[in-house]
Amino acid sequence: MNKSKKKVRDRKTNFDYDLIIGQEGERIVDQIFKKATLEVKRDFWTGRSGNIAIEFESRGKPSGIAKTKSDYYVFILAEEYRDELIIIMKTERLKAVAREYYLKGCVKEMGDDNSSLAILIPLKDLSKFAYNDRATDSEEED
Repeated sequence: MNKSKKKVRDRKTNFDYDLIIGQEGERIVDQIFKKATLEVKRDFWTGRSGNIAIEFESRGKPSGIAKTKSDYYVFILAEEYRDELIIIMKTERLKAVAREYYLKGCVKEMGDDNSSLAILIPLKDLSKFAYNDRATDSEEED
């Protein structure tokens, strides 16, 4: 077989594989939006602070991530991101990441009269946990 025919066949095979992977991704997204519960937050500060804020207490009582029953957290980044960046993360994984930053002392008073507490997670660090078993390991220890 000459080289040009082999390249065409390889390209076809790669396309077929990529198509299957893409369709599986579409099924995952479809499941999230049709069957999962979502906690949606529109964040106006991430562009300036570089952090995602995860509320866990308000007026001395558990709130936000401490009370949610959602399957996923959705962050719509506003202002500098113009609502063009949306992050979707399983709530259990986000809890594990937030727990790690809470233990590091990354907590800030926020909201009306600074009556809420939030954990600050650097946006640049959020993606590290997608490829890191630390977040999953933390969940299993609970």
